[in-house]
Amino acid sequence: MTINFSGRHFPSDIILQLVRYYLSYKLSYREIEEIYAERGINVDHSTLSRWVIKYAPLLEHRARKKKKPVASLWRMDETYINVKGQWKYYYRAVDKYCDVIDGSHSNALALHHINVGLWNNGHMLNLIEILSIKYLNNIVEQSHRRVKGKMNQCLGWKSDEGARATLAGVELWTMIKNGQLDNPKCLSVWDEFYALAA
Repeated sequence: MTINFSGRHFPSDIILQLVRYYLSYKLSYREIEEIYAERGINVDHSTLSRWVIKYAPLLEHRARKKKKPVASLWRMDETYINVKGQWKYYYRAVDKYCDVIDGSHSNALALHHINVGLWNNGHMLNLIEILSIKYLNNIVEQSHRRVKGKMNQCLGWKSDEGARATLAGVELWTMIKNGQLDNPKCLSVWDEFYALAA
């Protein structure tokens, strides 16, 4: 089922392109508004913000269904994001190939419970081991750059909803750029993004 764009004053291809520009590049809502005004398309920056909040999570959710499996070795780390002037944790995980991993809201206690379940079911060789090795998380720290860049560009998010939507979109674009989605038609990264709405 396609994403519903009914009731919008712009065609879906323009909306998706505007959303992609915001998620893909270091452009603010106002900069994108200016770029499109030069092309004769007048879109208010606040409208673009509402579109990111509405469509980025929907597209990211669809992408998760097409996501390839990740490696068995992965690293998790937290970074801070600013929402309404308050600093909050944002947990991210990447595998050894720098691919973003689902469900990165885990912590040591959750991993402990998973290991207990594995042990009780006879899967002793599959236990998850937490290693604390200096420089091992550099790969995750590098992956935080896009998140930090987007947060600094917008001077912190004004709402939890805006932060969640933007971060979902940033993670979506990272997955597409890293080739983490099944892409049997070998679509370009932008066509792969647009295909998620179809």
